[in-house]
Amino acid sequence: MPIFKPFRGIRPQEAYLRDFPSESIDKFSLDELLEKAQNKDSYIHMLKPYLLSKSKDTDRNLRKTRKNFEEILEEKKLVQDDICYYLYQQTSSDNSIYRGLLGLVNINDFLEGKIKKHESTLKLRKERLAYYLSKVHLQSEPVLLTYPTNSKIELFMNQEEKNVPVINFTSENGTRHRIWKIDNRLKIKQIKEELGRIETFYVGDGHHRLDACVSYGKNQAKKYKKTGTEPYNFVYSFIVSRDSVRIHDYNRLLKNIHPMDASSFLKKIEAYFLVHEKGETPYFPSQKFHMSLYMERKFYSLHVKHELRKKHAENNDLDHFFLEKYLFGNILQIEKESESNNVDYIKGTSSLEGILQMKQKVDSGIYKAGIGIHPVSFHDLTKVCDRNMIMPPKCTLMEPKPMTALVIYDTKQP
Repeated sequence: MPIFKPFRGIRPQEAYLRDFPSESIDKFSLDELLEKAQNKDSYIHMLKPYLLSKSKDTDRNLRKTRKNFEEILEEKKLVQDDICYYLYQQTSSDNSIYRGLLGLVNINDFLEGKIKKHESTLKLRKERLAYYLSKVHLQSEPVLLTYPTNSKIELFMNQEEKNVPVINFTSENGTRHRIWKIDNRLKIKQIKEELGRIETFYVGDGHHRLDACVSYGKNQAKKYKKTGTEPYNFVYSFIVSRDSVRIHDYNRLLKNIHPMDASSFLKKIEAYFLVHEKGETPYFPSQKFHMSLYMERKFYSLHVKHELRKKHAENNDLDHFFLEKYLFGNILQIEKESESNNVDYIKGTSSLEGILQMKQKVDSGIYKAGIGIHPVSFHDLTKVCDRNMIMPPKCTLMEPKPMTALVIYDTKQP
């Protein structure tokens, strides 16, 4: 059973709630980051030396980022709570509600297989994040973990929501964020006991952050006496039950199909997929084993052939497997898509909207083709994890997306 422990979170004072937290940094263009960094009370401004400095002295930039954080904390714009859990609820602009608990998991539970991931990670990105942690020591965006729904935990959260939250505000994108601090010893004990019945947590989002935290923890352990309780041994996490998550598609963009032309490419695809031309009518793959191909201003539906489904039914029957093995591997000679310069990724929406965004990218001329994939089910996600299989990067896009720097975990050694 994985550990999920309370911690001393750091959060913005009420007067700075609208300025300090941020959506994920990856969402912003350089111009947007420059604009947001002008607000001196913002998280982006705190990261300015790291994100926007003209200096190539990375270590100096990271030290300055850490110093910025410590100054904000000293100015009491941020407050550090006593040890507690947090109940975090999001209500999106379409009135979808997501909720779960903020706390810490142990890197050893990940190494021992009690926390299971389903996606591989990009080595360079993981290393960059680990190096950032080694200098700044702040985890500002929790890893999203999910687990089978537990009725007692749901009931506990229902009761807790009747109290007054310590954070209650609506962000720019229309999402309402509410956080309750759970510091009562009896309640903490009850949460620990009930979560202790859960055998496995599954990584929903944040594979790179988790891998980076593990690398960071291992490196820190070489510098300090090891007791197992040091802050670097833990990963800031948001645990959410399967009933409170939504998995969207993550689609692919191909820069070229060399040396083939479109006609030859389609002919080779027909060896593994049933191909139906849809013309200009956008096609969203409505079920597993169906994919959407957009190329040269035409849509095609691709259905994995029955004999292939039957062949792989007992080992790996995920759409991403068929895509990577047959279309990427056999046809395009892409051995590993995560290491290919020919494959880019675009987030989906579980609807035609995401497919149209993919179409727009292809129509721009930057890409030759786009491939839309049906969203991975929770059942298939856990099956992949339990069988110790790994999907390529960017296979699932999961909600909720916790806001960055709404609560921060500081891992710096005293």
